[in-house]
Amino acid sequence: MPETEEEREEETQRETPPLSRRQFLRGAGAVGVATALAPGLMERGEAADAVRDDSHSPVQRGTIRLTLLVNGRKRTALMEPRTTLLNALRNHLEPPITGPKIVCDRGACGACTVEMDGKTVYSCMTLAADAVGKKITTIEGVSPDEAHLHPVQAAFVEHDALMCGFCTPGFVMSVRNYLDKNPRATRAEVQHACAGNVCRCGTYPKIFEAALAAAQKMRAGKEA
Repeated sequence: MPETEEEREEETQRETPPLSRRQFLRGAGAVGVATALAPGLMERGEAADAVRDDSHSPVQRGTIRLTLLVNGRKRTALMEPRTTLLNALRNHLEPPITGPKIVCDRGACGACTVEMDGKTVYSCMTLAADAVGKKITTIEGVSPDEAHLHPVQAAFVEHDALMCGFCTPGFVMSVRNYLDKNPRATRAEVQHACAGNVCRCGTYPKIFEAALAAAQKMRAGKEA
C-alpha cells in the first residue's frame, strides 16, 4: 500500500491507461460539434416560444399581393416576391393562364415567351413584381376565339407548323410580335426574330413557311 502522497499519485498514474490519439480527436470533435450547435438550438427554442399572430395580416407571411394586367384584365394574387411571371401566370392566378409553357425554366428555349409592353420577354426570367403596371399579352390574348385566329395562328395550323406543341406558343408570340412591326419580313429576318426559340422536334421549315404565309396575309390586310 502506498504510504505517501507521491506514492499514491504514482499508483494512480500506473492504473490509468494512456489516452490514445484517436480518443483525443474523437473527444475534441464531439466538443466542437456541441459548441457549434448550441447557439442554433437555443435560437430555435426561443423561436418556438415566440408565436407570431398573423390572423389579422392582409397577406400571408412572406408573400405580397400583386395585380397584373394580363390580356386586358387586371388579375390579383398572393405570391412570394421571388415568383417569376411564368409561375405567377400558371400557378397563382385563378383561373390559371397555361399558354406559356415551363420547359427549360432558365431562359434558354423561348417556350414561355410573352409580350410585355409590346416587347417579347422570357416570362421564366422575369419577376412578376417587375411586370406590375405593364401590359402583358400571352398566347391566350392574341385572338378573341378560335373562330377569329390571328393570321400567324391560322398559318401555323394551315402549314402544320407544330408537332408536340410545347414550343408553339412561344414561336407564335415571337413571330407575331415581329410581323406586327415588319410584315414584309424575309425568311432570314424571321429566322433571326425566332433565334431565342427552340423547337426540339425540328419543325423549323414548317414554322418559317407559316411565318412567311402569315406575313403575306398581314400585308394584304393592311393594303386592302
